[in-house]
Amino acid sequence: MSRARDIIIRPVITEKSMHLTDDNNTVTFVVAKNANKTEVKLAVEEIFKVKVERVNTINVRAKKARMGQHEGFKSSYKKAIIKLAEGHSIDIFEER
Repeated sequence: MSRARDIIIRPVITEKSMHLTDDNNTVTFVVAKNANKTEVKLAVEEIFKVKVERVNTINVRAKKARMGQHEGFKSSYKKAIIKLAEGHSIDIFEER
């Protein structure tokens, strides 16, 4: 597995991320916690063969969760919102 495939873990498929894709030409991915913006940009450009304009990253904190009487936490993760250059796009449903 290449380094780029280790950085990009999976796409975020939510209603909000789909609106961002349609309106602002952005895509959202869950990325490795230790990846920085430059590494994310290079990984997306290598995997999807697109031009990345900007990368914003967010550390999503763990949330408390319950399953019956048992308490625990959902995992924390790092999310990257990637703005693509004009004329470039990624269809995340066809890449696999």
